[in-house]
Amino acid sequence: MSPELLHKISNMTMKSEEITKDIILIQFTIVNACIISSPDGWFLVDTGMENSADFIIQVSEEHFGKDSRPKGIILTHGHFDHIGSVIKLTKHWDVPVYAHELEIPYLKGKKDYPKGDSTVGGGMVSLLSPTFPHHSIDLGNRIHPLPSDGSIPEMHDWIWIHTPGHTQGHISLFRKKDRVLIVGDAFTTLKQESMLSVLTQNKEISGPPAYLTTDWNLAEKSVRRLKELDPSLVITSHGLPMKGEELTKHFDMLVKHFKEIAVPEHGRFVD
Repeated sequence: MSPELLHKISNMTMKSEEITKDIILIQFTIVNACIISSPDGWFLVDTGMENSADFIIQVSEEHFGKDSRPKGIILTHGHFDHIGSVIKLTKHWDVPVYAHELEIPYLKGKKDYPKGDSTVGGGMVSLLSPTFPHHSIDLGNRIHPLPSDGSIPEMHDWIWIHTPGHTQGHISLFRKKDRVLIVGDAFTTLKQESMLSVLTQNKEISGPPAYLTTDWNLAEKSVRRLKELDPSLVITSHGLPMKGEELTKHFDMLVKHFKEIAVPEHGRFVD
């Protein structure tokens, strides 16, 4: 499958939805981004694919006005489907980008991610794995490490949590007052390895996308850590949000049976 077709699949669904009064989910077929707003301004979390920028700008202008721009962009990690539009958006808005310090080398062009493991999963993996970009990008002086104390500049209600496994520097975001959790790729609410699941968006809680996950031990620990937060609402980068009893039921199942549900037969897991 060519990169052009991958972008066309991503654009099959482009829509936005207010998940809470201050969180807007921006949905593409393959991946989600979201906007978090506050009285002091708004942030974009992840940037979708390379051709996602125009729709993200359109959504932001509809909600905040044509001349509005975010306080910054937060990246849960640096994989291609999360940073595809970051260079275009930073040039358009002239704003800083934040990520975990372990992701910075991949975002400054100093390191490349491992190639996707096409031997895991099936369906979507077998079709798309040859096209997955694994090379880094260079954001230069626009990229900044998040503060080590878990705070996020100018987002006072939110903290970031280190949730490695999918990548070394993967993070999730949490708001304690209402227990809203933005998990990035720490886990998903669809089977990302299945093309049918991606296209239909049927809810099926699973682990992080298998083809690019590098450490399943850490991935399991991260899922357990997020479960301890007892979230009321979970927003994932792949799949639809989950909340309430549905979330509790599925999250419990993932924690109890992580290896069976999430880890592929040849996954990088050490007993």
